Parts: sequence; C-alpha cells; structure tokens
Amino acid sequence: MASLRLGPLLRYVDGSSATVWVEASRPATAEVRCADGAGGESRTFQVSGHHYALIPVTGLAPGTTTSYEVLFDGERVWPLPDSPFPPSAIHAPVDDHETVRVAFGSCRWASPPEGEKDPVGPDALDTLAARIAADPQGERPDVLLLLGDQVYADEVSKATQHWLQARRGLDQPPGAEVADYEEYTHLYYESWLDPEVRWLLSTVPSCMIFDDHDVIDDWNTSEAWVSDMRDTPWWRERVLSGLMSYWVHQHLGNLSPDRLAEDPLYEEVRATPDGTDALRAFAARADTDPASVRWSYRRDFGRTRLVMVDSRAARVLDEQNRSMLDTAEWEWLREQIRDGHVLDEQAPGGTGAYDHLLIGTSLPWLLPHLVHDAEAWNAAMCRGERGERWARRGENLRRAADLEHWAAFPSSFDKLAGLIAEAGSGPQAPATVCVLSGDVHHAYIAEPVWREGLRGPDARVVQLTCSPVHNSIPPYIKVGFRFGWSGVGRALGRRFARHGRVTAPPVDWRKTGGPWFGNQLMTLTLSGRSARLRLDHARAERGGGARLRTIMESVLS
Repeated sequence: MASLRLGPLLRYVDGSSATVWVEASRPATAEVRCADGAGGESRTFQVSGHHYALIPVTGLAPGTTTSYEVLFDGERVWPLPDSPFPPSAIHAPVDDHETVRVAFGSCRWASPPEGEKDPVGPDALDTLAARIAADPQGERPDVLLLLGDQVYADEVSKATQHWLQARRGLDQPPGAEVADYEEYTHLYYESWLDPEVRWLLSTVPSCMIFDDHDVIDDWNTSEAWVSDMRDTPWWRERVLSGLMSYWVHQHLGNLSPDRLAEDPLYEEVRATPDGTDALRAFAARADTDPASVRWSYRRDFGRTRLVMVDSRAARVLDEQNRSMLDTAEWEWLREQIRDGHVLDEQAPGGTGAYDHLLIGTSLPWLLPHLVHDAEAWNAAMCRGERGERWARRGENLRRAADLEHWAAFPSSFDKLAGLIAEAGSGPQAPATVCVLSGDVHHAYIAEPVWREGLRGPDARVVQLTCSPVHNSIPPYIKVGFRFGWSGVGRALGRRFARHGRVTAPPVDWRKTGGPWFGNQLMTLTLSGRSARLRLDHARAERGGGARLRTIMESVLS
C-alpha cells in the first residue's frame, strides 16, 4: 500500500475547482474526497524515484467550505490518525471575492524538531497555523504568498548536515550544501513535514516563487558569476536539480487547471513511466536559455489581480544591456497588467478589471536610499563607467555585498516605475498598486513620488516588504539598514551616485513604516476599493509556546 510521504498542499482554488499536491511512497491513484461530494483523482507521476500527483478537484460550490481527505488506491492517508488539528478544508470563494485576505512573507529556514531550541525564534508559519487551528471558523488568509527562499540549498540545518555526512560525506564539494535532486527532496521533507506547517499548507491555498537560496546565494547575479559557476564541477547537477525540484514542489501548484492542461512538459512527464529525463532536459534548457521558460504567472482573486514576477531566472546579464527581465518577460508582464483593463486616458470611466494590483517580486523594488544608490553605482562601475580597474572591483563588491536587487538593474527599475504609473492611471485606475517583496530580512513600507514633469499614477502605490518568516539577521545588518534609511545615509548614497554618473530614477520615495525586525508576516485585507495592511510578529510566550502578535495596522485606501 502506498503511504503519504509529503503533503497534502492545497494550491490553486477558485469558486468551483482546486488542486491538491501530494507525494506518495510508490505509484498510486491519488484521490481527494470532499465532504460535500466534490473531488477528483490523478495517477502519480515519477521523477528520480519519487512519486507525485497534483490532484484536480472539481464540483466545489462557490461560497462554501468543505473538509476533505486524501486516499491512495482507495485507502485513506490524510488526515493522519490522531491528528490534533481540525480537518483540512477547501474554502471555495464566491465569484466576485468581495473580501480577499492575502498573507505574505519570505525566507524560511525549517524549524528544528519539537523539543529542540530554535536558534532564530518562533516560526511565523507555525504560529499562523496555531492561530487558525484554535479558531477554524475565524479569520484566515484566502491565499498565502511565499516570496522566495522556501528552502535553503546552501545553508542547511545541523540535522541535514548529519544526513549529508551519512549519505556521501562532507569532504568533497559542495560540502555541507545540497548536491542533487535527492538531497533537495530532503530539504522539502524537513521544511514541509513540520506538523503545524504541514497542516497549514493543507488548508490555506499557496502561491510561490523562488529566490536565490532555493538554488544558491546570489544566483544569476552577473554574467561573470554565471561563467565562474559553469566552470565549477558540481554546479551543473546543483542547478538542474534545483530547477527540477522547484518545478515539482512549487511551480506546478502555481498554475490553474487550464494552464496545466496546456502545459506540454506536464503532459509529457505524466505520460511516461519515468519523467526524469524529460524534466531534466527542460531544466537544462531553462538554465542555458532562460527566455525559453516562463516561471512568472498570474492569479485573479475576484477584483484583486496578482502578477508574480520571476526576478531571478529571467535576467539579461550582459553588462552593457543588463535587465531584470528579458524582452518577452517584460511584454508578458505588461499584457497581464493590461488584460481587461483600460489604461487609455480618453476611454470612458467606469469599473476596470481589478480594484487592486499586486506585483509579487522576491526582490524589493524600493530599497533604503543608501542601498539603492550603492547598487546603482556598482552597476555603473561594473559596466566600465570608471574604467577596467573599477569594473573588476565592482564585480567583487557586487558578489560580496549582494548588490543585485532592482536598483542594480537601473533601466529595469525605471521601466517598472513606468509600468506601475501606467497601470495606476486613467479612468479605470485601481485603488492600489502594491509591490510585494521579501529577501532583505526586515519589513517596511515605502511610497514613491514621481519626479516633477512626470505623470504619476492615480492609484496609491506602496512597496510592502516582509521578511523573514523564520530566519535571523546579524545585529550589524540591522544597523546598516537603519542607517540606509537615514538622512546621513541618503546623503552618502548621493555621493556614490555622483561618482558613478548615475542618472536619477524617475521616482523618489520615503519610508512610511518600519523597519521592523523579527519573524513576521504581512496581511492585506482587500474589500471593494478599500485596503488594510497588518503586520504580525511571531513572539515567544512566557509560559512556553509562541503566538502571532499584531504590531502594526494601517489603512492603505
């Protein structure tokens, strides 16, 4: 009999259908049965000796909630026996989704086993699970956005180091890092078998996108970096395994049933007894020809539109033509923003396709001013603005200081500003345009202002950054970020910009909230054209345990 190795994860949900992801111990027919009669089944597919299924669930009724169970070959495998958690349930929204709650964050180290001291403090996902489990009928997110670094391939736990030592030893490169697909599966087991997180992901739909640590720190930071890594003997297996495991564990669940039905790779992998070779060939193309693959995607939640942007693998790294996104990806992004939405100033007024636009990008668009100017200056040095010697120094500094956010791609920063202004303008402008990001291990709110002579948007635009979910930040980095937001830091940044002959960006911005440090989640509550923001911290309780505490609430519109 097949057993449940990982999952279930509730991924896509709309008013009538859903998808549920599972891993089985052997080939099986995976089935979801809902209490109200909805359900679906799918045969598992195989990758590298592992057996997975993304089960399509149909027959849901809009506006209802139904519990579900998972069966393999007719035998129930979920919920687990003697589970302390409420039944996993699917909440099918009404078509217009009048109120949408979007929780988001990034950067999660797996929590240690129960009973062991947590070196980085309580996990925000664990505490979110405890809050929902304590009041299953109370407020919960309609979707959880995980904005990168869902696993850390290059910074593994002590338990995983011991597992790697027993498997292959740590004396050969990459040492105490993940080397292949099997080792990636161990990271997902460690992260998603956490009992609280496992239950949470079974009952709250999730959308995901990778960042660098899902593969390696500074992944695709520059053309020279890619060249150096391709000369590294262990790198090819690492990057292919990273992309393969991301496709299986994260990417597939991001897609709607319609998108899945049109996906040739998904069809090929499911049609063959072993999809490893097909998926590996796809990963090889994705690595060498990023324009051949699209990891970005769009989801509409009633009148809220989420466009999740791949700001890692879609980069153009030629120093003279650096871009965060390639040409096709920019066009796709613009199409998703424009689809069904009138941006023409001459068009009649009325209701557009959405009231709120969420642009998900693992890397923040607006950074502390000093950090932004340092990254723009570094980009100028690396492309030779001050000569070859400065270019060499600039490349070394870029890698050492992680200078690779939107600011390090100045033309892309400006292009995104223009696209946001376009999306937020006109007779059908949304109430808000929110850029949702993580990565930088603190949380803050920043608001742009378009410079004199440039048309700014009618919508309120905010950069909302929330990180980490469960990680740490050294004290000196905290000091650095606080200084980066200060007036003195801003003045120092201007000196960098002048030295690099950097052109001023089309927007200025100010920090309107934060910085906040700790394990945390932000939640947007969107209802009609109103938007509210809340920041919750995971805090240890004196008597033991932990809980989420609200430390900030704000009205955005």
